[in-house]
Amino acid sequence: MFELQGKKALVTGAGRGIGVGIAQALARQGAHVVVNDLFPERARNTCMQLQELGYTASEAAFDVTDYAAVSSAMAEVAGVDILVNNAGIPGVEGMELKPFVDMTPEDWRPQVDLNLYGTLNCTHCVLPGMLSRGWGRVVVVSSDAGRAGSSAGVTIYGSCKAAAVQLVRNLSQEVADSGVTVNAIALGPMDNLPKEYEEWMIRGIPVGRMGRPEDAGAAAVFLASEESAWITGQLLPVNGGMNPS
Repeated sequence: MFELQGKKALVTGAGRGIGVGIAQALARQGAHVVVNDLFPERARNTCMQLQELGYTASEAAFDVTDYAAVSSAMAEVAGVDILVNNAGIPGVEGMELKPFVDMTPEDWRPQVDLNLYGTLNCTHCVLPGMLSRGWGRVVVVSSDAGRAGSSAGVTIYGSCKAAAVQLVRNLSQEVADSGVTVNAIALGPMDNLPKEYEEWMIRGIPVGRMGRPEDAGAAAVFLASEESAWITGQLLPVNGGMNPS
């Protein structure tokens, strides 16, 4: 089950953290993984890690917020069967937690560009090929911040993640009869948070631990597989039991 042999998977933001876990999980199931990151050295390092494990991988460093750059890269990569839109803030320097009232439009723009436009750009560029081949999987890595309110200063981040989920719901209906599915994963608190936050966060997680990259990877593999062919337009919470709905 969950065999991905012969499929080409592009994972954005796979130069570190959650993206690495997703890339490893897809590669383990037989997919050729195209590792994207804004920084070429990060993409190269993940690619080398996969190859050292005996998997097939290649690198594609580009800025997902730049549509022209994405389009050019996709022309070179060609034939993406599985797209995992993982790139997002926290990113280069992390995300500053700040109340909305204290933010400026200049604060909003980087989060909107990466968390929403990055997903729009990559999805738009790979979708025609998927439709022409009659098979494809688009997976958006969202967040519990996009499905539940919070006073933690993540209003813009959560809004962008929620908007990307609405893209999933609407786009899935447009392509439902084409062999292409579009789904999202809502991640709960992951182990990439500063250590000082972990003890406090774990108190609210029913299973008693932070999320790990392999948790995100397992969900991505399922949604990328043939076994999930009858699932589209859905948001899968991967959060240790938080915020059940």
